[in-house]
Amino acid sequence: MSAVAASGFSGLFSGRPLRLLAGAVLIVNGMFPALWILFTSLKTEAELTAKPITWIPHAPTFANYMQAFSDQPLHLFLFNSFMVALLSTCLTLFISVLAAYALARLNLRYRGLILSLIIAVSTFPLVTLLVPLFEIMRTLNLLNTWIALVLPYTVLSLPVCTLMLVSFFEGIPRDLENAAMIDGCTRMGALFKVVVPLCAPGVFTAGILAFVNAWDEFLLALSFNSNPSLRTLPVGIQLYQGEFAFPWPVISAALVVGIVPVAVLIVIFQERVVSGLTAGGIKG
Repeated sequence: MSAVAASGFSGLFSGRPLRLLAGAVLIVNGMFPALWILFTSLKTEAELTAKPITWIPHAPTFANYMQAFSDQPLHLFLFNSFMVALLSTCLTLFISVLAAYALARLNLRYRGLILSLIIAVSTFPLVTLLVPLFEIMRTLNLLNTWIALVLPYTVLSLPVCTLMLVSFFEGIPRDLENAAMIDGCTRMGALFKVVVPLCAPGVFTAGILAFVNAWDEFLLALSFNSNPSLRTLPVGIQLYQGEFAFPWPVISAALVVGIVPVAVLIVIFQERVVSGLTAGGIKG
């Protein structure tokens, strides 16, 4: 291969062309499934099964959304998911803030080992924890309660949130806390009045991650709650399918309804989340 050809080949797969290609792949991978679900929710069953396939609905209808709420108590599923996700997110943030502050500020003897254990715990597959968690909840008589989901979701989100907040706390000068304590603040007061507000982007980012993890979780919600009035959204959506029928337009409508709260949450806190993801690795 000549030098000119080699240079052209390497230039094709580096720099701007490669970045554009990677961006296009990410956009297609992220947007296409969401758009397809949205378009499917606006189609009739006849149009969905028609040949050739129509990408955009010819006669959009909102009847599927009405049916999604009438066939199943979708509003109840949304309420249960929101409350479980909100409670687990608040508990996760409170514990992870304290844990991250201790790891970032206190001279812990086994700090490196603790961080390694946190990383190791976060790699456990959820299915391997299902039976032990079920036995713990059954022993504590917590099955068929919100707490049966709030506690495991908190534990599952803690490693990532704690590691994320450690990097933020390490970037806050200690002099700010010392000045607050000289003015009369306790260490806890300095943490919540000085450090946490300065790390707001990181706290918001950790909160969004914890909320989305709890909102989307299916396996534990299916296993720990058999009470119909406590079903969360992921479990409730699978009830729309029948033994021999799969009403995809209605299921897609329920999925769109489930996506909207998370999308709105991310749009509202978009700037803080973006700044949190980009600033977490900056020290100083």
